This record gives sequence, structure tokens and C-alpha cells, in this order.
Amino acid sequence: MGGGAVTLFLCGDVMLGRGVDQVLARPGSPELREDHVEDARVYVRLAESVHGPVPAPVDPGWPWGEALRWLEESAPDVRIVNLETAVTRGRAFAPDKVIHYRMHPDNLPALTVARPDVCVLANNHVLDFGRPGLEETLDRLSRAGLRAAGAGRSRAEAYAPVAVPVAAGGRVLVFALGARSSGIPPGWAATRGTPGVAYLPELSADTAAAVVRHVRRARLPGDVAVVSVHWGSNWGHHVPREQIRFARLLVDGGVDLVHGHSSHHPRRLEVYRGRLVLYGCGDFVDDYEGISGYEEFRDDLRIAYLVTLEAGTGRLTALRMLPLRARRLRLDPAPEADRAWLRALLERVSDGVRLAPAADGTLALVHPAAAHRTGGGP
Repeated sequence: MGGGAVTLFLCGDVMLGRGVDQVLARPGSPELREDHVEDARVYVRLAESVHGPVPAPVDPGWPWGEALRWLEESAPDVRIVNLETAVTRGRAFAPDKVIHYRMHPDNLPALTVARPDVCVLANNHVLDFGRPGLEETLDRLSRAGLRAAGAGRSRAEAYAPVAVPVAAGGRVLVFALGARSSGIPPGWAATRGTPGVAYLPELSADTAAAVVRHVRRARLPGDVAVVSVHWGSNWGHHVPREQIRFARLLVDGGVDLVHGHSSHHPRRLEVYRGRLVLYGCGDFVDDYEGISGYEEFRDDLRIAYLVTLEAGTGRLTALRMLPLRARRLRLDPAPEADRAWLRALLERVSDGVRLAPAADGTLALVHPAAAHRTGGGP
């Protein structure tokens, strides 16, 4: 998108493994080592038990559903997803983990169909099948023409940003980091000669300053800087003070957008000094239908974020959000009542934020350019 603006598509966790992998054209081994489930096809049956049959094998675009049409119509300059699964044939399950995600490499068309410019890998599932599984994931993504941030064969590769040139001029730099608070084991951290993730052991002021220095070394005049962070717990609307402080320190240091994920449902958003902070984008694509226990959080509702920034400055000029609903391992349009529920929720947990419903089913941030800070002090 030209005319002095840069538009980004962002979403939360994209998990194309386990049950989703089983309904695609080339399912891998269904073996699991969970406490109560040993076969990934159980997750397909759970989804079908609440929403009806899944017409397996499905085409590559099936898991994305309505999101694909909206993406094509919106034509964002840059598409960023958090890929929360290993892409591997490996069967060496990482020890001391309860949940393991993998998708068969031959099912990568289910990712490429969305044409992501950046696949964030700094999360707590990319090494579910060890370092060989990570290396295969990196190889497979590269062969498919996909670029990864937040994990690599060395520390330098893991921390390196992906630079995406845009028509408005300059580049969008995407840095990806995974925090210990999201469940990433410390041993997964990339080192000089060991594959792993770009790891944040703590969300301290010193760590934020180190991230800011890294961003400043990489950016050029006219670049927009995005920091994508996998952090925090799975459930609950409370955002810890350390996350708020960390995000604001990044913005104070020149970061234009903080893209947070890990929670299974959307969390607080804010505009701080004219920059957008998404503390938790929620799940996007997965096989969680039919799993009980957290119904109050409505994790069946998903959000696709479309963020427009002023080219050159990175200042937020517009935010549109498309509410979707997971049904039969597919994203369908969210009904009006669910859109209203999400709007009320986000306004309640995001102090000072106001959203307006649009005729096309999206929610729009009201007066983003006028916002300075929401939510009070850290």
C-alpha cells in the first residue's frame, strides 16, 4: 500500500500441527505423548463432536477460512504470523514437555496459502522435536520461500530481523523474541554454535535496553521496527506490570509496534506515544475446539489485525480487527453478538481504548492518531 502508509497483517498463534495436520492432504504420524491423548485424531473428533463433520482431506486454505478472503481484499504490505509448531517428520519428542506440536512438511501449502512475509518462531513449541526438528523446520520454510524470525542455527541467526521492503519506501524490520514466562525452557536459547530461539530470560529494563540497541543497529532511516514477543500465561485478562513496562521501554527506545502473543484469547491493547502495543493477540489457527475448562474466555473467537502505520515515522494511523469464530477447524465470520462481546471485552480490559463496529463486520480503533497513552502508568 503506497501513499505514505504501511499496512501490516498480524495474528496470534498459527498451529497447523496435531489435529489440523491430520485433516490436511498429507498427515504425519498421529502419535502423541500427552497425559490423556495418544492420537492426534482425537482432536479432530472433539471438534466434530461440537460443530459437525470436517470434510477431510481439506484443501490448504481450509484452516484459514474467511481470513484468506479478507487478506486478499485488504492487501496488506506485510503479513506476520506466529508459527507455533515444528515442521518436521521427526519423532524424537522433547522431554519434560506435556504438549508437542508438529505438522508434516508436505502440508506446508496450508501455510504458504496465506503468503506470510515473516514466520515468527520464537515460541515454546518450535523445538518440540528437538534441535533436529528445529533445523528441519528452518530448512522446510526456506525451501518454501518463507522467512523466519526468532529462531536459527546460531544466536546471530535467531536474533537477526527479517527485513521486508515496502512500496511506501523503507523496510519493515521484524524482530522476534521468546520470553521465559511463555514456557520456553532456558535450554532452548540459541547460542553462538547451537540452534535455538531468541530468548528473553527476563523482562527487565536492562533487557529492554539491549533489545533497543539491537534494533537501532539494524534499522536505517525510513524503516519501521516491529518487535514480536511470545510472553506470558495462556489464560486470564491480567497483563503483568513487567510486560507493560517492557513494551513501553521498547517504544521509548524507538520500536514502532509491539506484537505480543502466547495467550489463548485476546488481551489488552494500547496506544502509547502514538505506537500500538498488542499484549496478546490470542489463538488464530489451531485444533482446540471441544476442549473444555476455559469457556469463559471464549477462545473460539479469533481476531485478524490490520495495522496501518505512517511510513517513515511508524506512527499508528488506523487499526481494524476482523473477529472470526473457529468451527470445524476453520475460521468463519463471527456473528454480530460475538463481535459485540469482543468489542465490549477489549474496551473493558484496554483502559481508554474505544472501538467502533463497521458495516463489513470489523472493529476499528477510534481516533488512533490522537491517542498518547492508555491504561495509566506501569
